[in-house]
Amino acid sequence: MKRPQSEKSIGELPPIDWNAQLQRHCRWLRTVIAARTREWFAVEEVFQEMAVIVAGQGGRLQNVENIQAWLYRVAVRQSLLYRRRKGRQRKLQKQYVEKQGGSSEIDQQQYDPLHWLLANETRQLVRVAMKRLSGKDAEILMLKYTEDWSYQQLADHLGIGTGAVESRLHRARGRLRTELQQLNVNEVIS
Repeated sequence: MKRPQSEKSIGELPPIDWNAQLQRHCRWLRTVIAARTREWFAVEEVFQEMAVIVAGQGGRLQNVENIQAWLYRVAVRQSLLYRRRKGRQRKLQKQYVEKQGGSSEIDQQQYDPLHWLLANETRQLVRVAMKRLSGKDAEILMLKYTEDWSYQQLADHLGIGTGAVESRLHRARGRLRTELQQLNVNEVIS
């Protein structure tokens, strides 16, 4: 009796070309990383760290049909580790400045390299509103509107159901609308 493809043992599965998989999913994975790290200049660093992990642990992947969801989880995990590492560095810098007798306030614009790129005030306020959203809300909005994905594509890539995608998008849009109203961005809302 012949076993279905999904029941084949790991040794019988064809090897996965991880370089091709990363290239294929590069754009949306970078969007996830940017949404989670909130630092555009960190995307390449985190993506490279992710590629090293994928190359090292990809052979252990049990369900090759779920590559996108696994890559998503690796991207999120690496983004969170990056933020923790940067937070510790900022804390050490702040402590050093305080020990040297300097001001304890660190210029927050130093950590927002996109600030000088935003010429249009409305775009700047939208970006501020997006930063106020949780990582998951910003991530799903960015994937939906920068990648122009359908609910089904989002569900496939994130490894969740379409109903969950719909509800997450609905809540994220509502939260973004609230943030924009607080910033008095009425023309974007209408």
